[in-house]
Amino acid sequence: MKHFNEQVLKADKIAITGHIHPDGDCIGSCLALKQYILDNYSGKKVDVYLEPISTEFYFLSHADEIITESNDEEVYDLFFVLDCGAEDRYEPFATMVNHAKTLIGIDHHISNDGFGDFCKIDPQASATCEVLCQIFEEDKISKECAQCLYTGIVHDTGVFKHSNTTRKTMEYAGMLLEKGVSSTKIIDETFYQKTFVQNQLLGKALLKSELYEKGQIIFSYLSEEDFKDLQASTSDSDGIIDQLRITKGVEAAVFLYPIKDGYKVSMRSNETVNVSEIAKSHGGGGHIRAAGCSVKGNLQDVKNMIINDITKQL
Repeated sequence: MKHFNEQVLKADKIAITGHIHPDGDCIGSCLALKQYILDNYSGKKVDVYLEPISTEFYFLSHADEIITESNDEEVYDLFFVLDCGAEDRYEPFATMVNHAKTLIGIDHHISNDGFGDFCKIDPQASATCEVLCQIFEEDKISKECAQCLYTGIVHDTGVFKHSNTTRKTMEYAGMLLEKGVSSTKIIDETFYQKTFVQNQLLGKALLKSELYEKGQIIFSYLSEEDFKDLQASTSDSDGIIDQLRITKGVEAAVFLYPIKDGYKVSMRSNETVNVSEIAKSHGGGGHIRAAGCSVKGNLQDVKNMIINDITKQL
């Protein structure tokens, strides 16, 4: 990205944000970018704004410095928006983003039509962290930065098993490994390892799951009561949709949990269904095989609508 170096050099105050409910790629890319700038550009003030992150990511460099509340009085010279397929995905910090002198968007979501003064979108990349690998100079990537980048790639590829994993993905992963990243720690502790509460939520979701279209679609949900019973947060439901997806014979998986006036919808598919297309039609976005959206309505209506959309593609 030819404008990256030029814009960072010009800016004194730099901010970085990502999408709401930040996942591994969002967190990894934001922290990797901060680390890279601090490592290679002297005298820069760099702030990361995100909603609260899961504790398993606290080991990443500068995770303890993430700012979770918007400061609308602050005006930044340069604002990076990472891993966001649409402008409403960084809503908590939108005012700050709009006040910035220059905006750069970096993303890999196929649903991203492009926004900002400059943007780099690569739908062929497995993760926004992979897009950053394209932008950063390899010899200037520190071990701390590499850990963040590797975390993002691991999470958005499902530990290199999703269809978005390419030869280039593996080449970048290999380069990051050579920087000394703790691969086993990252994969085990941030991807596979679950708390007891997370396992209990998964159990509830599996018991509620239902099959449709001769077993090609699996659906499940969690209610407000489910979260209250276990004193759990919605972030504790991360990974449930992926467990549903690997059910034998299933082409598409749908998982819902309640939000204000409706439901958060997560979708996954294996070979045929373009869930990004469905998510985008409801104001969301994502990848061809992994996407999500927020839909207003009651449980039955939202469920029927999404299953009907998937059935049309089947």
